[in-house]
Amino acid sequence: MKSFKFKMCLFGDGGVGKTTLINRYISGRYREDFQMTIGVDFYTKHIRIDDSLIVLQIWDFAGENQFKNLLPNYVIGASGGIFMYDISRFSSLMHLEDWLNVIAKASDYQKQYLPILLVGGKCDLEKIGKRVIEKEYAQEYGKKFNLFNLIECSSKTGENVENVFLTIGQKMLDISTQ
Repeated sequence: MKSFKFKMCLFGDGGVGKTTLINRYISGRYREDFQMTIGVDFYTKHIRIDDSLIVLQIWDFAGENQFKNLLPNYVIGASGGIFMYDISRFSSLMHLEDWLNVIAKASDYQKQYLPILLVGGKCDLEKIGKRVIEKEYAQEYGKKFNLFNLIECSSKTGENVENVFLTIGQKMLDISTQ
């Protein structure tokens, strides 16, 4: 069995649910009472994809503007990323280009393609009429910036949480074994 270690960055505006998503994935439980991430937090998860064992190093970046300048330094050496937005907050998707410009500083330095998965969080809010961003719109918007896929998820219900990390894991594995 082959072993891989992938560094993956999770970024997006503050309050979109990045830390909640990671903690749901790591622990399998939902908690609402997380403190705002200051700078960056780091998590590790071991997963199996096909015949490969993968250590995912998940870097959770604070979404507030004062922390954006830290991001390029942490992206260096990353194998992939997740841009997360909140389906009930249009501005969180519209800031994608700003975030990608920050990421590009590090990517240019690395001179490598960084696959980024678009993730729409809080999809459970659709059931109570709070969806603002239609999935098709987000998909087209993500394609404009070469994001390789879109997955909507809910940390609250657990819907597609595992799929988010398996999808980015599979993409990083595919690139590393080409």
